[in-house]
Parts: sequence; C-alpha cells; structure tokens
Amino acid sequence: MATYKQLLAEKEALEAKLNEVRATEVAGVTDKIRELMTEYGLTAEDIMPRRKRGRPAGSAVKKTASGSALPPKYMDPKTGKTWSGRGRAPAWLGKRPERFLIEQ
Repeated sequence: MATYKQLLAEKEALEAKLNEVRATEVAGVTDKIRELMTEYGLTAEDIMPRRKRGRPAGSAVKKTASGSALPPKYMDPKTGKTWSGRGRAPAWLGKRPERFLIEQ
C-alpha cells in the first residue's frame, strides 16, 4: 500500500502532466479556430459580441391600456383626496384602510 507522501508525489506528477497535455491541446484548438476565422472572414466581435448595458429593448414598464391614471379605490371624506392603491399609502389612510374604500 502506498504512503501519503507517495500519493502526493503521484498527484503532483499527474497534475504537471495534465497541465502539459492541456497546453498542447489548447494550442492546437486555437490554431484551428484562427484557421476557421480567416477561412470564413469572422472577427472576435462575430463570435462574442459585446454585452450591451441596460435593459433589453422592449422591456420597459408598460403603462395602462389608456395611458392614464388608475381609478381611485380610496377617498378621504374630509378633504376629498383619493388614492388608487398603488405606490406609497397616504397618511390619512391610517391603520384601517377599509373605512375609506370607494363603493364600486
């Protein structure tokens, strides 16, 4: 049975051989890629286009169908102010918003 030190030495030898074989294969692959790029007239931009910043086209937040504000759901009877239920809740709504619901 092999000792720990012997196994470590074998591991290091295998890793060195792995790195050497990989380097020779990578060199061959890159040569093949360069050949194909010149044969087909490709550039690095064709293969890996630059990543564009920001959101993709057409992903903007859509407005409502008519493009206008939503109908109000809540109304303060004292001031007549309304709230559609979207965004930050107004202070007058308090802890029991069901009191201010507008009948539909």
